[in-house]
Amino acid sequence: MKNNALQENLSRRFRTLLSGAKDGIPPWLPVVAEGDEPGFFVPGDAPWIVHRDFSTLVGGVRALLMQALHPGSLTGVAQHSRYEADPLGRLSGTIRWLTVTTFGSHTAIQNEASRVNRMHTRVTGEYQTSQGETKPYKAADKDLLLWVHVAFMDSFLRSHQNYSKAPIPGGADEYVRLWSKSVGPLGLDKAPMSESELEATLEDFYPQLTVTQETKDVIHWIKKAPLPLLAKPVYRLLFHSALASMPENYRELIGLKGWPLWFTRPVTTTLLRVMRFAIGPESPIEDAAIARLKRAGTISS
Repeated sequence: MKNNALQENLSRRFRTLLSGAKDGIPPWLPVVAEGDEPGFFVPGDAPWIVHRDFSTLVGGVRALLMQALHPGSLTGVAQHSRYEADPLGRLSGTIRWLTVTTFGSHTAIQNEASRVNRMHTRVTGEYQTSQGETKPYKAADKDLLLWVHVAFMDSFLRSHQNYSKAPIPGGADEYVRLWSKSVGPLGLDKAPMSESELEATLEDFYPQLTVTQETKDVIHWIKKAPLPLLAKPVYRLLFHSALASMPENYRELIGLKGWPLWFTRPVTTTLLRVMRFAIGPESPIEDAAIARLKRAGTISS
């Protein structure tokens, strides 16, 4: 009983940190639970397996680092995001989209995409390219949508491969192929469909990446994110684990001395497994999604 009470307390604190909800109940839980229709994925699909795993904690940090290297996405965040004033608020918004798109119904996914698309209409401006040219942008521009998509996808995939023991059903190709569905409702009609296409897309983007003083400021903020005191040692490990899993040319652009992958891989994998054990195996989001899929007849009872 004491262990269950401790697990529930730790679980509530963890969910509060990620969602911002004081009671520990993510506001998107009823969004995932409601209805009786299927969504994009079922429990055995690669995106479901990857996104349920605690390795996504590393993947989220890695994705932020990657996005900061593109002057278009960096400018959009710097000019239109509340990340400095309300870092957890911005984090919860990203988690909401990821969670609803992975575990929600078709209706929930479409509604969530509409919310994101409405936000994107307000994100416009100009940025300096890596060649020093001034270029207008909109968050809904397909090149920027594609960059954000591949940065997230590569980060969650590589973080899972390095810091999780759970095999990916169908491997990396299946994860990339299936997760490409996520950006259709956002207006992106073409995305990588295999691991090799993902790698080729990242190579195509690389000449556009650059590091300015603003980039360094954002990366410094990511490294020193204003989290609760007790969370900082764990976050420090997550940050270095994210950095260690990035390609060498990306790490050189960032210019930070990080910990080697041979060190972060076993240490972080163990930490994430301990965290999972401490919080408990229950997942309200997954349970709600599975119950909805059973009502829909998509999976058996």
